[in-house]
Amino acid sequence: MQLNLVLLGPPGAGKGTQAGGLAAAWDIPHISTGDMLREAVRAGTELGRMAQTVIDAGRLVNDEIMIGIVRERMAQPDAMSGFVLDGFPRTLPQAEALDMLLDGCHTLVVVDLAVPDAELIRRLSKRRLCTGCGLILGATKGDPPTTCRECGGVLCQRIDDREEVVRERLHVYRRSTQPLLDYYGDRSTFRAVDGAQSPDSVAAAAADVVEALAPVRRSA
Repeated sequence: MQLNLVLLGPPGAGKGTQAGGLAAAWDIPHISTGDMLREAVRAGTELGRMAQTVIDAGRLVNDEIMIGIVRERMAQPDAMSGFVLDGFPRTLPQAEALDMLLDGCHTLVVVDLAVPDAELIRRLSKRRLCTGCGLILGATKGDPPTTCRECGGVLCQRIDDREEVVRERLHVYRRSTQPLLDYYGDRSTFRAVDGAQSPDSVAAAAADVVEALAPVRRSA
C-alpha cells in the first residue's frame, strides 16, 4: 500500500518544513508545487513566465496549470509508493482533480496546519531568500540575517513576502482554499494540527497524526 498525504495551511504555516520531515520519515517524495513553479520562473520557461506576474501579486496560478503539473509529477516512478503534497490542492477543482487522479484506489491523508493570521504575517515578513543558492530561511527573533549560512550569499526578501502582498495572499487563501476544510473535514483521514507551536512540536504532532491514519508504517 502507499501513503498519499496532503498538507493544508495558509502561507507561512510551515508546510514546506513539515512536508520535508514527513516525506523523509515515510521515504516518499515531497512534491512542492511552489518549488516547482519557482524553478520554472528561474529557468524562464513558458510556464515560469506565465506564473511570474501572478506569483508576484500574491494570487494563485490557475487550476489547469497546477493540475497538469501535479499530474505529471505523480506519474514519475518515485511517486508510485506515495507522496507528500505541499501547496496542492488549493481550490475545490484541484481537490476534485486529485481524487480523480487517485481514482478511489488509495487512501488520502489530509493534515491542516492551523496558524493565526498575525503569526503568519510576522513569519513571512521576516523570511529571507538566498540569492546565491536559493535557500529559504524562516523567521528569526530580532532582525532577519543578511548573509546565507550555507553559501555566504546575500539574503533578500521575496516580493511575495512583503507585508502588503502577504495580506493579499492570506485573503486569497481564505477565499479560495478555506473551502477545502469543508471538502475534507468530514473524512476519517482528516486532522487539524496547531501550527503555531515550535517547528519540533508541530513535527511531532503531525507525525503522530499520520502514524495513526497512514495505511503504512513510517520507515526506520
